[in-house]
Order: sequence, then structure tokens, then C-alpha cells
Amino acid sequence: MKRILPAILSVWMGGLALFAQNEEARKQPREAQQEAMPPEQFSKTHAPLFSAPKSNDAGSLTERLVASGPDGERPEVPPAPRRNFIDRFIFQKIERDGIPYAPLSTDREFLRRVKLDLTGRIPSPAEIRAFLADTDPAKRDKLIDRLVDSEAWVDKWAYFFMDLFRANGKMGRGKHLFHYWMKENLRSDRPYDEVARAIIAASAKSNHVVAAANLIAREHVQGKASADDGDDFGMVHQLDTHDELAIIYAKAFLGINLSCVSCHDGQLHLEEVNVWLSRKTRQEFFQYAAFLGRTRYQMYWENGMGNAGEFIIDDHGPGYDTTGQSMIRVPRLGGTNEPAFILTSERMKPEDEPRAALARMLSSHPQFARATVNLFWAQLMGFGIVEPYDEFDLGRQDPENLPRGWELQPSHPQLLTRLAEDFESGGYRLKRLMSTICRSSAYQLSARFPGQWKDSYTKYYARKFVRRLNAEELHDAVVLATDRPGNFEFGTGTVGMAMQLSGPAGEREIRYFMETLGQSDRNTPPRRIAGSLLHPLVLMQSPVVAERVLAEDCSRVQQLLDRYSDDARVVEEMFLATLSRPASDREQEIAQAALQRNRVEGAQNLQWALINNVEFLFNY
Repeated sequence: MKRILPAILSVWMGGLALFAQNEEARKQPREAQQEAMPPEQFSKTHAPLFSAPKSNDAGSLTERLVASGPDGERPEVPPAPRRNFIDRFIFQKIERDGIPYAPLSTDREFLRRVKLDLTGRIPSPAEIRAFLADTDPAKRDKLIDRLVDSEAWVDKWAYFFMDLFRANGKMGRGKHLFHYWMKENLRSDRPYDEVARAIIAASAKSNHVVAAANLIAREHVQGKASADDGDDFGMVHQLDTHDELAIIYAKAFLGINLSCVSCHDGQLHLEEVNVWLSRKTRQEFFQYAAFLGRTRYQMYWENGMGNAGEFIIDDHGPGYDTTGQSMIRVPRLGGTNEPAFILTSERMKPEDEPRAALARMLSSHPQFARATVNLFWAQLMGFGIVEPYDEFDLGRQDPENLPRGWELQPSHPQLLTRLAEDFESGGYRLKRLMSTICRSSAYQLSARFPGQWKDSYTKYYARKFVRRLNAEELHDAVVLATDRPGNFEFGTGTVGMAMQLSGPAGEREIRYFMETLGQSDRNTPPRRIAGSLLHPLVLMQSPVVAERVLAEDCSRVQQLLDRYSDDARVVEEMFLATLSRPASDREQEIAQAALQRNRVEGAQNLQWALINNVEFLFNY
């Protein structure tokens, strides 16, 4: 674009530096001992455990984006109403420690926030006007109910689970089946413990016909380049696949990272980072993985050749070999292969099928509910009660039984327990869990904080913390703001939103846009993407934005110019459609002046500048 509105550009430039934040300095790990891998490999493998969680920066990031009031006397903020048990725990702690907190969000602030959080989509001008005009005191609760029952909610959280389970080409065509299955689970509000059990215990003649088996197919470790014949199990490294599945089940469903103890004992390695893991042995990991020992993974063989990405999964294997060779871990040193659940040491009953027994033990343990509610709390509140979500230290959960010299890991242990109990008693329903969180005053606080903000307030959830929209949300926000949908092939047709897809797709420009903005490649577990100067630069230069803001192909700019002769109305509609708020008097003045010089070019420049405004990139 040739011209940029100076006032709007200055706002955007003020936020540019936020994308160049460096990661916090990492602590140096202790030198590995005896059985462990070499020190250099140990340090590289374990580095994430020794770094502070990025959520520690949530308060300072929000403060930079949404400036607090001036220092000095803090304006009076009305007490937040206690809307459910979440508020009781959050505000009791705030009041006990004398922490000031933000007022409740305005209706406009709440609408944009909750739509993005629950559906990944920004509201339309019509939705904004209708919500602001609604005088029903229960309108926020009713909005939440509509959102969790919407197809957009299904799209967003199906995509979330595809990222969580790293659903990629290793599933073959089964990736699309798995996506469809997850959407059906969400649409019907299937109990999440049932979903977990179905995944863990899935068997299949082909993962291309049994949806739940696709996480197993995705986690397979390739043993050699190709199978010799239809009876060759060497194409998949059976033991390493057992271990990889044991690890992903613990991370995704229990919030526990067993990667370290899959290679070595926790003692003399993990004392500085995780009390519970420092007491676990590799032998205990073997016994946990042994629930999978009879499972076999074989490439599907048809017409004299194997079909990549298609697997037979059954339970006719010989059992877990504690001395078997590994392609990706240090040598196994032997020991018993009797299955025992790593959290309780529970053994199977004689009549049990091993994987079904593991699925039952895992999904019925309180840690399953605790990990699940913490995961979704983090998605909706900015960071978890335990952070990161998959790094629980089970030795630091109880304030009455805390090891000497350690801090309690959960910021709100009683709240975490109560959330988990409510999730379990409510039938493990994700819609109910998300609705409960979003209905709370704690969720509905404003990001704007009157008075002086201190970083020590962050752990209290004393304001709503901003988050950068992920790549799919940003793409879809551009689509909605400009009213120019994408054109993604999906099944036998096309869709216009990135979040409707089962994974990354699109032409070269779309792929570059999404990858630069942090789209997951699904080869590694999803993490918060560090800021980069490339993020605003790609928004400035990408045809994904530049072509959509042109006054052509029935774009929003073209519609507004054709519909309204009043430039003030054009500006107002564009602000609502893009930033979900009206223009200020000064913004109106500058924007109208640009349209008066050249109406088409001025309107195009305006929408381009609004998309590049820092407000557009973040959810408040």
C-alpha cells in the first residue's frame, strides 16, 4: 500500500518491539550421572525443563499492550460479583493478600474476547450492535451457551486437538478421519474420558477406517525403510513405539512429562526441576509402557507392497522387552515387564486386556481430570494454574505436604482440585468446563488495569491477560474483517476458513503466511510461539492481506464504498469489522481526510492499517 494513516501506524509501531522479546536465560543443568546420556546430549534434551515458563511474562506483556492508569492513588473499582466457585477461590486469595484487580470488562471487550477464545473468530458489526443493544442481564451467559453449541466452536477445538495430538502425514489419509471423529466428539459433547479410553485402547485392521487408532499410527517409530513382506513387523520399531505412546498419553492426558525417565532414573538428574520425577525409575517407566507390550503395529500390506501411513494395530505381541534394543534411546537394562500404572503401581486383573486396563486406570485417576481442566484453563485464562500444562510435579501439589525448599507448583491448588471435581461430577464434558470458566468474573475482568500494575499481581489473575492470536485465528480474522474468504480444498469441496481444515493447507503464499505466524508443523508438541519481527512484516507485505483489502471481488471495502456515500459511515463500519470498536474522534478525522483525498485508495489503506494495528493481533 502506498499510504498509511499516520495515527494508526504510530499505534502499530508502538507495539512492534513486543514481537522481538528474547527468551529468558536458561539455568545450566547439572552434569548427568552414571547411566545417563553424555552431558552435552543431556543438556540439549532437558533444556526446556530448566527454563522459566513463558506465562511468567503474561502480566508484563499485557501491561505493555494495555497501559495501566497513572501511578498514585488507584481509582475505586467495584467488587467483582461472585458468579461461581471459581470466583470464590480467585477473589478470596486476592482479598487475603490485598491485591488490587481490574474492573469487569465492557460488553464490547467481552464479546470480542469470548468469541475469539471459544470460536477463534472476531464478531461482525451486526453482532456487536445487537449485543450492545441487548438489555438482558443474562446476555453474557446466553452468548456463552450459543458459542459452545456453535459449529465454529467445534472447528476451533477440533483444530486444537489436531495440534495437541500432532496429527500429520504419519497418519496417512487417517488424519482426515481422525479430524472428522474429533469434530463428532465435540459436536455431541462426548465425555472426554471416553475419548481418551477410545484412543488408548484402539485396534484396527486399518487406521484409515478406525478413527481413534490414528494417534497410535501417528506415534509409530519407523524401524527400516520398507517392509520385506506382509508379515514383516520390522517396518515399525515396536518397542520404541510403545515408549512414544506411553509418553504422549502421559503428557496429553495426565500433564506429566515422562520423557526423561524413559531413558534414565530420575535420581541424580531431576532433583532440581521435578520432585516427583526425581523419585521415579526407568524400571517404573518400563512397567507403565508394558501395558502396550502386546500391541503390534504393522504397515498395511496390499498388492505386494506396503501402504505408507496405513497400519494394522492388534494385541498379539509377545510383551514388553526390557532388554530390547532402541533406535532413539539409551540401551534398555532389563527388569520386570509386569504392567503397573505409574501413578498408583496398580496391576491388571487376570481377565483384563492390557490397553483397556491402562485406559481405565488413566482416565479414572484424579490427575486425568486435574490435567484436563488445567489445560483448558490455560487456553482461556492465558496460562495454567500449573504451568506448563504438561510439566506437573506431583510432589508439589499439596500445600500441607510440601518438600522443604520447594514452592507450591499450582498457583491456586484448591481451585484446581475443585475444577477437577466439578469436571468429573459433570460427566467430563468440555462444553460445561469451558462455560464454567467463561461465566466467572475472573474470566470477565478487563485487561485494562486502573492504577499501577506490578508483576507480582500476575499469579493472582488480577486482570485478563492478552494473548497473540495464533496463525489460524489471524488468517480467519483477516478473512472476516475483509469479507474475503479463503479457498481451501477440503474433502470434495472447499472451505473459507483455516480453522475448518484438518491441518496446514493452501497455496505457497498462504503456507508462508501461516508458517511465519507460527503455525504448528505437528512434528513437535505445540508450544507458545516466541515473538518475531517477521510477524508484523508478513502482515504488512503478504498478498493474503494486501489482496483482500482491495476494493474488488466483493470485498468489505468495495461493499462499504458502494453502500455508503457518507465517509464517516464507511470508517465506522470498517473499525467495527476489524477492531470490534468504533473509531475515536481523532481516528475518524484522519481516516475521513484520507478518503477525501482518494476515496478508494484511502479506504484500502485504512483497512490495511487496521489489520496491521497491534489491537488486531491480540485478544484482550
